[in-house]
Amino acid sequence: MIQLQTTNLYREIHEQPQVLAHLIEAEWDAAEALATAIRERSITHVLIAARGTSDNAARYANYLFGIANGLPVGLATPSLYTIYGAPPRFGNALVLGISQSGKSPDIVAVLAEARRQGALTAAITNVPDSDLAQAAEHVIALHAGEERSVAATKTYTASLAAIGLVSVALNGDGEMRSALAAMPRVVAQALAAGNDIARVAERYRYMKSCIVIGRGYNYATAYELALKLKELTYTVVEPYSSADFQHGPMALIEPGFPVIVVAPSGRMLPEMQGFMQILRDREAEMVVISDDAATLASGRIGLALPTGVPEWLSPLSAIVPGQLFAMHLASTRDYDPDRPRGLQKVTETR
Repeated sequence: MIQLQTTNLYREIHEQPQVLAHLIEAEWDAAEALATAIRERSITHVLIAARGTSDNAARYANYLFGIANGLPVGLATPSLYTIYGAPPRFGNALVLGISQSGKSPDIVAVLAEARRQGALTAAITNVPDSDLAQAAEHVIALHAGEERSVAATKTYTASLAAIGLVSVALNGDGEMRSALAAMPRVVAQALAAGNDIARVAERYRYMKSCIVIGRGYNYATAYELALKLKELTYTVVEPYSSADFQHGPMALIEPGFPVIVVAPSGRMLPEMQGFMQILRDREAEMVVISDDAATLASGRIGLALPTGVPEWLSPLSAIVPGQLFAMHLASTRDYDPDRPRGLQKVTETR
């Protein structure tokens, strides 16, 4: 059996507190410069181009920029640019590309067209001299160091933090900035639960399929956790919001069906608790990720989060138990977490 502590994935998951601390300190000026440009150009909306894990970070931006900054967010359709040759008019938009490598031609094409049209452009990437970065006027670097594991972990949470930096810079809110600065410590606390999660993974060794539920800010977490389980454990996993799940997919639930529910404290918690009651009535087996004691107790398995985290920052810590669970489940099945079958680190699409 592979020794997890020797894998790139294990190391990179546990590097996240240091990566976040470095990013938050190093990129504040870049975030402020972008925020200034957004204000000066009276930007009315944001369009984000991303794929895979970066697309899940974009889902977080959809909520954060909308709630905290009043900016509607849309997700780009890169094939409009690269295959159909019919790019839409951006209008007075910020066009933001998110890519760990900055190499994918379709994401670069969106920013290149945006710049040709005169839209404000920005990139969030781990490679500040990449093609994507060169296509953008503003760049926020992730400072994650080389990510060798195929499954992205530290660049995902760094992308969330970069989005958070821009939102805070736009708001000029000192309390938000202090809360963001505390997240490296919070993520370190979340990582301390690794041994407990390793034991939980044993229970699900033979799990063939499951559902992941999140809503609001943690809709992004549901998608990212589902992706990690797919690529590391080859389990059929589907992410949903609790609202969408009740419009048909609820028919999947039968006694013992596994459902992972991401439900940290915040405005969305009461709604999630009501949804969890429906799952209990249908005798689903719930794995609950939360910082709320009563919510944790209502599931078959509870994965506790650090307390006191504002809801808008909860995706940075809520994904950590999911990363650990996917890693340990892969190990339990004797899969190499650094070499998922059929995948490579950089995927270039058009």
